[in-house]
Amino acid sequence: MFKRIGEYIRGVRTEMAKVTWPSREQLIESTTITLVLSIVLAIFIFSADLIISRFINLII
Repeated sequence: MFKRIGEYIRGVRTEMAKVTWPSREQLIESTTITLVLSIVLAIFIFSADLIISRFINLII
């Protein structure tokens, strides 16, 4: 059992060495884009929900 755990950990280390990590600038840029798009989408969904609910209230 301990042999299998050791093999697993060695395999993880080998695979992690192959990973290409983003630079700090790339990480900041990707995070900023994600946050901005999330906020824009939240505003869009809020607005659509507000408009649809008011339209439904006018009909009823």
